[in-house]
Amino acid sequence: MAYIDHCFALVLAGGGGTRLWPKSRNKTPKQFLKLVGDQTMIQLSAQRINKIIPWEKIIVITNQLYKDEIKKQLPELPLENIVAEPAKRDTALAMLVGALYAKSKDPEAVVLNCASDHVVGSDAEFIKVMKAAGQVAAEQDYLVSVGITPTRPATGFGYIKIGQDLKKITAGLAVFQVDSFTEKPNRPTAQAFISTGKYFWNANMYVWQAKKIQAAFERYMPALAKAAQTLESLNAKDFHAALPAIYNNAETISIDYAISEKADNLVLIPGDFGWNDVGDWKVVFDLGRQNSEGNVVISDSNQDHSLVIQSSGNLIQTNGRLVALVGVDNMVIVDTKEILMIVPKNSSQDVKKLVEKLKAENKEEYL
Repeated sequence: MAYIDHCFALVLAGGGGTRLWPKSRNKTPKQFLKLVGDQTMIQLSAQRINKIIPWEKIIVITNQLYKDEIKKQLPELPLENIVAEPAKRDTALAMLVGALYAKSKDPEAVVLNCASDHVVGSDAEFIKVMKAAGQVAAEQDYLVSVGITPTRPATGFGYIKIGQDLKKITAGLAVFQVDSFTEKPNRPTAQAFISTGKYFWNANMYVWQAKKIQAAFERYMPALAKAAQTLESLNAKDFHAALPAIYNNAETISIDYAISEKADNLVLIPGDFGWNDVGDWKVVFDLGRQNSEGNVVISDSNQDHSLVIQSSGNLIQTNGRLVALVGVDNMVIVDTKEILMIVPKNSSQDVKKLVEKLKAENKEEYL
């Protein structure tokens, strides 16, 4: 049996996306929004991975609050493949649980871990890289990271430094030993990293055999591995029912801190497929289609509810009401049912400060 026949996809869909407030909120995080086209982020992500993996082997792990929304947005997905987490415990436990679900279906499962809220410019290149990563993970004792080729000295991403060039694989791709991780460096450091050609953005895009990542947890996170070990032998119904007991006492930790930074068999395959995590409203503008006035207009109804005079460089997110601008440039205007937000486009990263202020003032109804 070819390795591809053992492949599963795990789509992580539990995040909040506070930098895209007020459109992205607790009830409607960014993976369920139409930000870069006529489909939502999770629909685009699932359809992309479906070009490699059939629907019956795609697993979505999410917060239990979003289970119904995922059913609505991804009707092709088998209901039992929606794994609803009873509590937020970060990416380590989510990826372990997803791997054990795949292993319960196939002891030789290879899992392609993907985000539900990232943008990919070239689906064809993405497919080529992920297939290559799957083959390396299936055939050797490696945990595989797909590192993103950096295009600018970004300070909002983690970086992975590569070491020894291990081998060339199909399609002209290379496999490198991972040397080290650095979290969100400042701009001069990021610039220095890029100039070496040895650093890649960490997109949390991992591919591994389910049994290999389970072994890594047994070695580096034994308490978490022990708590979850019974899952691999359960049928789907019992699997879901067993999650609350595991999550109640589980540690909240990311996959990088739990496994990636400790593992001695982690390798990296470079990915250059126009990746973006859509981290703030300026990115949404940059990815959007500008109209004749140089503005990007996004509407849930796919209709342009904007009226502008001598205004350009704006991102306008409408909610059905007419948004009218005169002499306004380079702003982000987000109009929702309950909230109107206006912020200079170059201050988009500061939107999270508004969220922090709402939390501090206990205004939960706006989060």
